[in-house]
Amino acid sequence: VLIAIGRDACTRNIGLQTIGVKINEKNGKIPVNDEEQTNVPYVYAIGDILEGKLELTPVAIQAGRLLARRLYGGSSRKCDYINVPTTVFTPLEYGSCGYPEEKAIAEYGEQNLEVYHTLFWPLEWTVPGRDNNTCYAKIICNKQDNNRVIGLHVLGPNAGEVTQGFAAAIKCGLTKELLDETIGIHPTCAEVFTTMDITKSSGQDITQKGC
Repeated sequence: VLIAIGRDACTRNIGLQTIGVKINEKNGKIPVNDEEQTNVPYVYAIGDILEGKLELTPVAIQAGRLLARRLYGGSSRKCDYINVPTTVFTPLEYGSCGYPEEKAIAEYGEQNLEVYHTLFWPLEWTVPGRDNNTCYAKIICNKQDNNRVIGLHVLGPNAGEVTQGFAAAIKCGLTKELLDETIGIHPTCAEVFTTMDITKSSGQDITQKGC
């Protein structure tokens, strides 16, 4: 890593104080409600300057489209800031959609969740003889809502491609039962989400011996 400085919210010198728009003085971010409305009713904010929201270009684009439709098109649809698929493009990719486990516990209570997880082994790693237990997959299910999948995480090759596909299913209300009923494509990394049967609460071993 050569440099990782993040972004600054340049909101202090554009006249917001003149019209009374509140900002977080520590980081310059702007608090908004679930319709991107600031404390001043006729002022809206979208994108990376929002406090507590993801700094991702596709999120800003989607939020802007939905805001325009609400203001001028009679729509009532709001931006979903929870089920956002995203990927860290490290040499071994990490992809996620929905809640991380810690936030899911805070939101729903640990007793209301079931977490399925496993290590897995991409078939193409057979010839070079790589470690069978480098890749990892996890889903977080809400037991009080038909075991609906509220979080999906994968660490492995092409995690971005895998996550993008499952993100659409999560938006459609994906459940653990539906995953179990889905026929996997063998041998793919995404297939692992159709065969997961070990829960974290069980304490069972998730290491793999091979394909």
